[in-house]
Amino acid sequence: MSVELMVWAGLLALFIIVEALTAQLVTIWFAAGSLAALIAHLCGAKLWLEIVLFIVVSAVALIATRPLVKKFTHSKIQPTNADRCIGSEAVVTEDINNIEGTGCVVIDGITWSARSENGEIIPKGERVVIKEIKGVRVVVSVVTANV
Repeated sequence: MSVELMVWAGLLALFIIVEALTAQLVTIWFAAGSLAALIAHLCGAKLWLEIVLFIVVSAVALIATRPLVKKFTHSKIQPTNADRCIGSEAVVTEDINNIEGTGCVVIDGITWSARSENGEIIPKGERVVIKEIKGVRVVVSVVTANV
């Protein structure tokens, strides 16, 4: 068994294993290049041709699949119905205290866990504005009176 055969087969196996262990496409193009070089070696090609095939096939595979990969890995964030709450007002139904991890507000008849935006304690009954949603909690700040 020749050294080149072991190198190309080893690289092919390594790239496939790495690809199987990751959630994104990171080495699939190099696996294709390694396979092309391995096939070229088995057909009796010279080492320089095997290396050129590895580089060219890897590059062509990357260029050919880039738009498809980009489409699947860079998906747009889809707004949810909960995003409608941002900017709306709510009433505190349980004192909001970030340190103790307490606080609730009611938004459109739905009770949400709440935290204050700047860490202040907000008492029950206070009117607040929803600034953002983090997981299952809303981040709020006290409504300031317009004078």
